[in-house]
Formats: sequence, structure tokens, C-alpha cells
Amino acid sequence: MLENKKIVLGITGSIAAYKACILARLLIKKGAEVQVVMTPSAKEFITPLTLATLTQKPVVSEFFDRRDGSWHSHVSLGLWADAMLVAPASASTIGKMANGIADNMLVTTYLSMRAPVFVAPAMDLDMYAHPSTQSNLKTLQSYGNHIIEPGTGFLASKLEGKGRMEEPEKIVEALEQFFAKQQKLSGKKVLITAGPTYEKIDPVRFIGNYSSGKMGFALAEVCAEQGAEVTLISGPVSLTTMHPSIKRIDVESAREMYEAATKHFPKADIGILCAAVADFTPKTTADKKIKRKSDNLRLELQPTQDIAAALGAMKKKKQMLVGFALETDNELQNAQDKMERKNLDFIVMNSLQDKGAGFRVDTNKVTIINRHNDLTAYDTKTKREVAKDIVEFIIHSS
Repeated sequence: MLENKKIVLGITGSIAAYKACILARLLIKKGAEVQVVMTPSAKEFITPLTLATLTQKPVVSEFFDRRDGSWHSHVSLGLWADAMLVAPASASTIGKMANGIADNMLVTTYLSMRAPVFVAPAMDLDMYAHPSTQSNLKTLQSYGNHIIEPGTGFLASKLEGKGRMEEPEKIVEALEQFFAKQQKLSGKKVLITAGPTYEKIDPVRFIGNYSSGKMGFALAEVCAEQGAEVTLISGPVSLTTMHPSIKRIDVESAREMYEAATKHFPKADIGILCAAVADFTPKTTADKKIKRKSDNLRLELQPTQDIAAALGAMKKKKQMLVGFALETDNELQNAQDKMERKNLDFIVMNSLQDKGAGFRVDTNKVTIINRHNDLTAYDTKTKREVAKDIVEFIIHSS
């Protein structure tokens, strides 16, 4: 659940700061990227060098780097993170966070944080039980922060009671449970086709198109991040998959993609047909390279098997099927006609007339059309952001 998650780990002046080393190590072992932000007093308990070595990132503590005067941007950290974890959180820092006292880098980062914030208190039992501390914790909860309750046990003061920071393993478990709940496609199986197909003319030539596969691969990554088990059927592309929940099947021709798609779709909850599949293939393929001659070369082409139509015909009531339509003219009419003919639940339309859309670019501009012919238009965005929009549309349509 923490794979590729960006975590800001805030460390304050508490004897429990030594546990932050274990915490950082556990987060990294789970696949998270960790950026440590320390209060000045935290450095009295544990050195930045230790944490920088564990996280492979320079520790942020001051507003400015004393060596070259460069500025550490708390705003950038707030935008970068998927979550902020303050562990250990001292009574002083909890009070500053609750009341907006931005006198150190940790609190300013917290105030700039757009991601969920988790707070793991650590202090002596009387400090934790004090009405002011309890009031500050309730205030933080009212702001939407998540409090990871401290444990009960032997404390640094040699007293015994509630106040010791929860164990690192339990804290990591709390983060995993949170992100698991955020995964809206958890338990779903998603089939995605991506990239072009190559239709052989002879051993060295083929009929193909300009599809890079970037849109389909972005959809696969976003679906996997939302908890789905993804089967990605890809034509010939140079892209790689990153998420462990993506099972990739490489194909070359339209026939191979058809066979793979029809084989795996019956087990899928959702099908997303993003590939640019050739509509025609040579009727015969030469065994040897065709030599250039004075006469014109004539190729007889025949239609390929229609993947979208085949999946639309076998689709069950509980399955969802999403298609793509890249058009050059009469975009809306052609996309609506394709959706109806192939029994799609909705279709993602884009046009080569739109700047920043189509093949061989990192952006796209799409309009989603449903079976009621309602249109949802989006601005030009990166294909990653477009993938997020499409997946959100799928989730809300389920």
C-alpha cells in the first residue's frame, strides 16, 4: 500500500526520536520515498546524518541552508507529499501545530501540507494527560489530522503510563490501512490494451501507426495505484511498467491482441481499450523481403478482427467496457456511433485537431461521452493527469 508513496517524516525533540530511524527504514522497505524534516531540538537526540543515510535524501531542518543560503521550500514539500507523519510528536510541536505557530520548518511544512497528516505523540504520562495537550490533540483532529494514539508502558522518566510513542511497525500499519481505504478499485480486475499493432508485410516491413502507448500505460499505473489487479496487453512499445500489480502481456499484431483480450476479458470487471489497433492487415505475408521493382507494389488488405465489438458482444451486466476514439473529423458523431455499435459503456474521444492531443506527445485533451450522450470535457493535461480523470470517471460510474 505504500509503494511509491511520498512521505514527509517530521521528527521533534523527544527521546523517542531514535525510533524514527526504524520508522524511516520500515517505510522505505515498503517502497515509500521518505523526506525527513526535523525541528532544531530533534537534532539533539538524533543526527541528520543518520537519517540522511537511511533515506538517501538530505534532511531539512532550517529555512535556509547555512552553507549557500539556498531556501528550503515548505510549500514544495506540501505539494510533493502523499502523506505527512510527525513521529515522535512532542507536546510543544503538537501545541504549535494546533495553534499555527510557524517558528520552525516542520510546522511551516505542516501548515502547507495538502496531503493527510498523521501525528504520533510521545511524552511523559502527565504531559500527555494534561488538559492543554488533550485540547490541542482534539483541535488537530478537528482539522482532519489523524492521531496515532501512544502506547502504555515504561517511560524515560522511569514512570509507567500512557505516553510512549506507538511502535514503528504499528505506525506503518496505520498508514497502510489508511491508503488501503483510499484505493477505490481495490479487489477489481482491470484489462487494458495499449500501444499500436504491427501488421507484417514481409520479414522487415509492417503496417503500423504512431501510437506510443503512453496513455494506456498511464491508465495501467493509475488503476494499479487505486488497488486494481491490472492485465496490460501492449503492442510494440519501448515503455516499462513500474507497479507490481500490473501483469503485462506483449503482443505484436491485431490478431495476437484480439486473442489475448478475448481470453482475459471474461475474468475482468473493467475493460479499457486504449490501443490503436490496425483496422486492416495484409491478406498474405511474404516469406522473404520484397525487392524493389519498377512496377507499383500492390497490397491486398483484409479487415482485422474487431476487439471492441467482440468484447462488447461478450460483456456481462456487471462488467464495464470503455473505448477510445481518436478522430480527425465529425468527432462527436463518429465517437457516439462507435460507442453504440460496439456496446461500450462510455467512450473517451480526442481529436488530432486539438493541439497537444493524439500520438507521440506527453499530453492529451479528451471528452468523455456516456450512453446518455452526456459530454464531460477536460482541458489539455499530461497523460498521467488524463488517466486520473478517466479512472475517476470509471469509479463514479461503477
